[in-house]
Amino acid sequence: MPAEYFTDVRDWVFDLDNTLYPPQMRLFDQIEVRMVSYVMDALGVTQSEANHLRKTYWEQYGTTLAGLMQEHGVDPVPYMQQVHDIDFSVLSPDVQLRDHIAALPGRRIIYTNGSADYALRVIEARGLSGLFDAVYGVEHAGYRPKPEHDAFAQVFALDGLDPAFAAMFEDDPRNLATPFQMGMRTVHVAPERLDAPHIQHHTDDLTAFLSKLRP
Repeated sequence: MPAEYFTDVRDWVFDLDNTLYPPQMRLFDQIEVRMVSYVMDALGVTQSEANHLRKTYWEQYGTTLAGLMQEHGVDPVPYMQQVHDIDFSVLSPDVQLRDHIAALPGRRIIYTNGSADYALRVIEARGLSGLFDAVYGVEHAGYRPKPEHDAFAQVFALDGLDPAFAAMFEDDPRNLATPFQMGMRTVHVAPERLDAPHIQHHTDDLTAFLSKLRP
C-alpha cells in the first residue's frame, strides 16, 4: 500500500494537463493545434515547419513557449492567451476525484506549465474549484518552465513549500526529476509505467491512487 510513503506529506502538488483530467479527454490536442497556428503566424512558416518547431522546442526547452522566447523573442502573454482559447466542454466533473483530493491532509497545490488562469478554467470544468490552496502557472516562475530546477525553486520559494514534506503528481516524467532531487515523493500519472530512479510511484488512475492514501 502506498499510504505509508506519504504519512509525513504536508503539501500535495499536482500538475494540471493529463494529470487532473485523463488524457482520453484530449483537451491538450486543442492547445497543440493553436500552438501550431500561433507559430505559423508569428514566424511566417508552414504548418509542417511550425509543428516541427513546436515539438523540437518542447523537447529542447521544456515547453514550446520557452523555445519561442529563447529563439525568437516571442511575447508570452498573447501566446498564452491564444493557445488557451479552447473548448473546455470536453472535460467533465469528477466527484470521486474531488472527494479524494479534499480528503488529503495539508495543503493542495496546482503547478502547471500553462497559465494560472487556464488552470482555474480547467479545474472549474472538472468540478474541482475551491479545493486548492494555491494555483501556480508558468508566469509565477518568470515563464521558465518545468523541468528547469530554477522554475521549481522559484515557485516553491514563493509558496513557502518544504520539498521534504511534499509530493508531486505529474504526467511528464521529465518534470519529476527535480522534485525527486529536492526530496519530494514523486508519482507518475500516465497510462504506461516508466522505470526510472526519480519515479517512485506510478498510476494510470489518479482517483484510485488517492483513494489508497486515505486512512
